[in-house]
Amino acid sequence: MLKITTYNDVTRFDLARTLAGRGRYWTAAYLVDDLMVDTGCAFSAPELAEALSEAPLVGIVNTHSHEDHIGANGWLQRQRDELEIRAHPLALPILADPRGRQPLHPYRRVMWGWPEPSQGKPLSDGEVIETRHYRFQVVYTPGHSPDHICLYEPEQGWLFSGDLFVGGRDRALRAGYDVWGIISSLKRIAALPATTLFPSSARVRHGPAAELAAKIAYLEKLGQQVLALQRQGRSVNEIVRTLLGGPMLIEVITLGHFSRRRLVLSYLGMNEEDSAAG
Repeated sequence: MLKITTYNDVTRFDLARTLAGRGRYWTAAYLVDDLMVDTGCAFSAPELAEALSEAPLVGIVNTHSHEDHIGANGWLQRQRDELEIRAHPLALPILADPRGRQPLHPYRRVMWGWPEPSQGKPLSDGEVIETRHYRFQVVYTPGHSPDHICLYEPEQGWLFSGDLFVGGRDRALRAGYDVWGIISSLKRIAALPATTLFPSSARVRHGPAAELAAKIAYLEKLGQQVLALQRQGRSVNEIVRTLLGGPMLIEVITLGHFSRRRLVLSYLGMNEEDSAAG
């Protein structure tokens, strides 16, 4: 399923697999001039390719290598021989071999599917990407994934934040995320004088400074509470119950891969294996 919204020179594509007539677990990709920022999931690749059939597309930048952001890379690259894909160096092996390098849990296969392989070139922190009318600065922002980047257009104040910023107050985290890294990266983009935030898993924000500050404050406060309870000798499960409330539906859907417990463990610098050993 695909929905298209325009924000002056930026076109947003909201993309999702269609199940029972509805889109499930949406993600967003963007077109600016001849550049795509992310490409959604594999299930929506044909629709995105059709929507872009008349666009003078010459490049893709992937904010990170998760399957719901690289899903149409291979499809589009097969259609356009000169299409250049750019991403952080850590993302490139995953783009080239998604099945071998990024095993998917059952819910990820159902919701987003396996991307086709694609060939990319590396981007470095601070590098500038030029389109016909704009210049985007690459900002390295690990935490959500080790290969996460954002794109910032200083003249327009546009910030394409991938999955670094998601609205609301997180009560759960997925395996492999680094919550302290997320906080550090949020602080880095919050220091930019952005006027419009274009996220991949939330609505577009105009004047995002206050929401970014609130998100950072919430995550830092929660981290302080987690560490304080640990110093009191409280177990991980006790910390979860005290700070994060009751069970969540997403914990059931993802078989615990996305959970309150993993959020607490990330604050403690631990994973499930460490907690079991302790």
